[in-house]
Amino acid sequence: MKAKTQKNKTAYQVEIKASPQTETENQGISELMDPGSENISEEKSSLQTETENQTFIPKKIPEDVIQAEEYKNLKNESQSDTEGITAVNVEKEYKPRKKRLNTKPILSIDDKPAVETDAIKAQNDLLDLLESMKTGKILTGTIQGIEQLDQKKPNSVAVTYHGDFKIIIPAEEAVEPPEDYRGRMHDDVMHYNLSKRLGAEIDYIIKGIDPETSLAVASRLDAMKARRKQYYYSTDRDGNYILYAGICAEARVVSVIRAGIFVDLFGVETYIPLRELSYQRWMDASLYYQPGQRVLVKIIETDRNDRENIKVKASVKQAGENPYEKALKKYSVGNRYVGTVSMVDTTGVFVALDGSIDCLCSYPKRGRPPRGSRVTVRILGINNDSNRIWGAITHISAAR
Repeated sequence: MKAKTQKNKTAYQVEIKASPQTETENQGISELMDPGSENISEEKSSLQTETENQTFIPKKIPEDVIQAEEYKNLKNESQSDTEGITAVNVEKEYKPRKKRLNTKPILSIDDKPAVETDAIKAQNDLLDLLESMKTGKILTGTIQGIEQLDQKKPNSVAVTYHGDFKIIIPAEEAVEPPEDYRGRMHDDVMHYNLSKRLGAEIDYIIKGIDPETSLAVASRLDAMKARRKQYYYSTDRDGNYILYAGICAEARVVSVIRAGIFVDLFGVETYIPLRELSYQRWMDASLYYQPGQRVLVKIIETDRNDRENIKVKASVKQAGENPYEKALKKYSVGNRYVGTVSMVDTTGVFVALDGSIDCLCSYPKRGRPPRGSRVTVRILGINNDSNRIWGAITHISAAR
């Protein structure tokens, strides 16, 4: 006896000849049918009593088991085949063409899993990039490389990574052009400024994504603009700006030259010269700082007249205590102390003493000592009001 069912015009059908089934197995097969079909429900009792030569026609088989065209061919073959074919054989013979990611739930100790699979990490990374592109969310990364898309043209790009995704930031979207090119070509200047920022920690906003190649294009300047709007023009409950003169804030070192450092201070790149880095006399800032570091600075002055070009003056040494006020108490006039030559210029020889203070000494008769050499200094005078100490070099040893 064959079941009488209505054909569904929108679903692909296949005739399946069933082998003798028990009552439990027949119930499992009936669950494959369309629960909304009244004819199948009416024949349920008769299906349980018939054990041979029964053919069932489900309305629709899942699309991930077999493609639509293959279902049509399978239907024609099942109609001409006297032995029929079972639903289990269909799944074994025709496997899905696309593999699904392992999305089985993970049993976690806490409410949220602390360990993620590679598939979950890749999915979360892609969601971060999509959210940044659609909502302007700021992401943070480190410039890990500088590449040129065309070797004939110096069109440099900065490279960072977000998980397995490679983020490309063109030079025009990564570095603000200088006011004076000093007679050099624009592309050469941008490439130089970008190279000086290797290893720097930066913010960026995604502009485009290609999931197939795991590539994305981003803009650092857009992220800096969003930071400026958030920190230089937003106010607290009392109507005061979040960043103002006199406040201390954390800054990122993005570039270092001999004469000073460039820091990213919440979307504003500002230059801090040597004299504002330390109370001691330094000759080369690269000996103490490098891109990627974070430093505490004190904002000296802010200029908000031009929203697109906010100017900020900051100091590293003023963010901390003046070491001279405390260190000068360790020394007394007429006594000798050891120190290291930190700098030599036309003024004299500066010797770094314990406590991060410099003692200015005149040129010794034996000749100018090299920077880094160990010397003995006799203190000649101390001025606590101006935080100055001076003396004379009495002994010079080899450089350390």
